Amino acid sequence: MGTSVQVTPLCGVYNENPLSYLVSIDGFNFLIDCGWNDLFDPSLLQPLSRVASTIDAVLLSHSDTLHLGALPYAMKQFGLSAPVYSTEPVYRLGLLTMYDQYLSHKQVSEFDLFTLDDIDSAFQNVTRLTYSQNYLLSDTISKTLEAGGNVLLPVDTAGRVLELLLVLEENWSFKSLDFPIFFLTYVASSTIDYVKSFLEWMSDAIAKSFETSRDNAFLLKHVTLLISKNELDKAPDGPKVVLASMASLEAGFSHDIFVEWAADVKNLVLFTERGQFGTLARMLQADPPPKAVKVTMSRRVPLVGEELIAYEEEQNRLKKEEALKASLIKVEESKASHVPDINSSDPMVIDTNNKHPSLEGLGQHGSGYHDILIDGFVPPSTSVAPMFPFYENTSDWDDFGEVINPDDYVIKDENMHQAAMCTGGDMDGKLDEGSASLILDTTPSKVISNELTVQVKSSLIYMDYEGRSDGRSVKSILAHVAPLKLVLVHGSAEATEHLKQHCLKHVCPYVYAPQIEETIDVTSDLCAYKVQLSEKLMSNVLFKKLGDYEIAWIDAEVGKTENDLLSLLPISTPAPPHKSVVVGDLKMADFKQFLASKGVKVEFAGGALRCGEYVTLRKVGFASQKGGGSGTQQIVIEGPLCEDYYKIRDYLYSQFYLL
Repeated sequence: MGTSVQVTPLCGVYNENPLSYLVSIDGFNFLIDCGWNDLFDPSLLQPLSRVASTIDAVLLSHSDTLHLGALPYAMKQFGLSAPVYSTEPVYRLGLLTMYDQYLSHKQVSEFDLFTLDDIDSAFQNVTRLTYSQNYLLSDTISKTLEAGGNVLLPVDTAGRVLELLLVLEENWSFKSLDFPIFFLTYVASSTIDYVKSFLEWMSDAIAKSFETSRDNAFLLKHVTLLISKNELDKAPDGPKVVLASMASLEAGFSHDIFVEWAADVKNLVLFTERGQFGTLARMLQADPPPKAVKVTMSRRVPLVGEELIAYEEEQNRLKKEEALKASLIKVEESKASHVPDINSSDPMVIDTNNKHPSLEGLGQHGSGYHDILIDGFVPPSTSVAPMFPFYENTSDWDDFGEVINPDDYVIKDENMHQAAMCTGGDMDGKLDEGSASLILDTTPSKVISNELTVQVKSSLIYMDYEGRSDGRSVKSILAHVAPLKLVLVHGSAEATEHLKQHCLKHVCPYVYAPQIEETIDVTSDLCAYKVQLSEKLMSNVLFKKLGDYEIAWIDAEVGKTENDLLSLLPISTPAPPHKSVVVGDLKMADFKQFLASKGVKVEFAGGALRCGEYVTLRKVGFASQKGGGSGTQQIVIEGPLCEDYYKIRDYLYSQFYLL
């Protein structure tokens, strides 16, 4: 079932009365505006009086009386106690509006519906938001810190946490905050070191900032990198922000810190992504959140006493078993490589029937003949010229000589940390020292666990910083991509089925949502062939640069190579003429800025771009978004054949590539 939304007008329909509407979303009641008129007619507020006690939040959109005039009266008389939200201008200007209303009416009447104190009391409950803002991460954090609390952000190791670090770093610099920020994971230092060299994979703003000022965005000045809980415990007492892994709170530093901080009402646990199903984070994000949760505290401790002795005995037994297996394998291999040839005459024959007295029977001074072990030293008859093994090192050659192996020229890092070898990973750098010591620690140990009941008194807030597209955005993106066939994966069954039906109706006729191990054939119905561009053809082609690519027009005929591959060859007859092909996608808004930079007076009017006094540009036609087809679009230049006309046309041509 989808989100339940009901809208109930309380005032302001079919007339010009004040505005007030009740919007219920899955049982959560929003009051959109709380208006009154300049007459302050109490009868207009009767519908509001009946639902005031059920309202969960009030949203104010404008600062005039028609949108917020009844707020002080409703809080005083109707018991409206829900939090109120507005932008900073609405708050400031709305407060002045109500002051003016009261003073104006007080001068001409015995106005007693509300007082200045009622106005102040009502507007003290208003939470100010910035423009187009749902929540502001840094403001929420700073309020907790200023109140003396700590803030825990359960985060991933090296994903969205990088953006959170930049947001906090920028905000701390802008506001000159001195509260410490700690990034606590086992690989915190390594993560940031790697990220510093990945700027080309980041946003254009970060890349341009580095190009102009040579300042790396991840030279963090306000964030301290930690790799152990002990380092955090040694930090000075006082409010702090800790970004710790894991985001699920199931393990890692965030789990331990949550257990320590959850009982303090001043602290805040701020979730920036939805918890995975069945995890502690998901449980805490429930509405309402639980007042107490059971958690398992686990830690590793060294073995001592009888447990240590038993462990060492078991390890010794395993080593002996492995050594015995290795020796048996060597014996079997030796026997297999020295099989005697029974058909050949052995120059040294041992009489097995000759019974010699045993050593025990001869005593200490016994004498006599003894068998000599010589069978193992007789070369096999198949060995003609026994010698040490020799393997000839063959090299690959091509038309230019011996093929170069790039690995032969790699400079080995002699100082590479031993952890890189011990863990068997392809690590290009070094682990943090503390993390490496954990990996290399061979001290016998065990894990002990105990269950605790944690009283959750700290604040719990979820802010959507996942960077995921919502349903409307996904539908819009798919419509613009216009795929021929579509395969849907991930997501709940309800969401997948809903999106599948939408795409079947609006995007493309072939939409699949396969089950586990179900194979879907999405082979294209288009006929595509692999062709080889011959050197003769390419030697005469003139390329034009198009962004990061190069394009060209070619005239060729199809032939075959020696391997029966299709090849494009130069045509044997003169190339026929072809119409000019215009390559490029013009955005009228960008072209408007381009013309303005050239000194052309330009403006949008009636869906067209008016250039100067006489020339107009307009787009006609459309690009289809259904079924993957592409429509036709044309740019029409209208105006007299004057100097401006040809100048604008040349500017327009410069935005395209002509082939």
